[in-house]
Amino acid sequence: MRCNKNTPGIYPAGKLPQEDLVELLKGQVIDDPRVILGPGLGRDAAVIDFGERYLVTKSDPITFATDEIGWYVVHVNANDIACLGASPLWFIATLLLPEGKTDKRLVQSIFEQLQSGCSEVGATLVGGHTEITVGLDRPIAIGTMFGEVSPAQLIRSDGARPGDKLLLTKQIAVEGTALLAREARDALQSTLPEALLERAARFLHEPGISVVRDAATLIRAGRVHAMHDPTEGGIATGLREITEAAGVGALIEADALPIYPETRALCAALQLDPLGLIASGSLLAAVAAEDADEMVRALQAANIPAKLIGTVRETPGVALHDDTGQHPLPIFARDEIARFFEDREDHA
Repeated sequence: MRCNKNTPGIYPAGKLPQEDLVELLKGQVIDDPRVILGPGLGRDAAVIDFGERYLVTKSDPITFATDEIGWYVVHVNANDIACLGASPLWFIATLLLPEGKTDKRLVQSIFEQLQSGCSEVGATLVGGHTEITVGLDRPIAIGTMFGEVSPAQLIRSDGARPGDKLLLTKQIAVEGTALLAREARDALQSTLPEALLERAARFLHEPGISVVRDAATLIRAGRVHAMHDPTEGGIATGLREITEAAGVGALIEADALPIYPETRALCAALQLDPLGLIASGSLLAAVAAEDADEMVRALQAANIPAKLIGTVRETPGVALHDDTGQHPLPIFARDEIARFFEDREDHA
């Protein structure tokens, strides 16, 4: 029997609450001096000193999606490598496949997706594990990406500084929009046009969930102090993570936050808030204020939409500014897509 999401002491689907995660990470002792960047809030990849080069590594699963998970798992891991200024190079995949639903065709398609994803980001599949797992109702893919960067080119995830401009590529929320259109089609077909749903489903590839090219273009254009790939919890959580990691705050211009019309339509139909919707595909960066306008122009010249959305400040917390003044940015204890799928399961 499924536990009720309101059962005391039981976590809902999605990320651990930030306060609990911070407490758990405090207990992790790192006594190896080669660890340049270890676990922490807003830190999506680790950095280890290998002499003339730093090894950068990241592990992330695909749990919400069932479609194209092999391709998907490569890109979400490559994104976090790129956000530290590194190049993704080597990939390890663990595939957990459902008993009674897995055949050779399914396995072969996932392996083809892994190869396609690795080719697109310049990485090589170097190992992993595949098994048929009891108790699953869908495939789960877990990836670990390795990359490298020179010490001088490392961009720390906790590097945002007061006075920096906050830059966002593309619009929000690419990943969440594609997931809803692909995985919640039955709940949307009666209220939204088929053409809109088809466009939204293609968001996985166009504009796409990768920020590898975004990051490389940005680094070449000016001084980048921190980059972040906003995933679960959406842009709202991503902004909190990039600021809290650096011990700073931010003021965001509400009118400057770009949201795809398709995203607004899907979220309105399902009563979800786009600010809390899983948002891979957009790169969030803290950049030197003097370079910010030129960096936007460089991204746009590379056909990557970009916009300045706010400013880093010393005052802790993230606030939204609109015509009525400043308001605290909404807090999402779990991603809006996790809430949707959990609520749907509760009412099934």
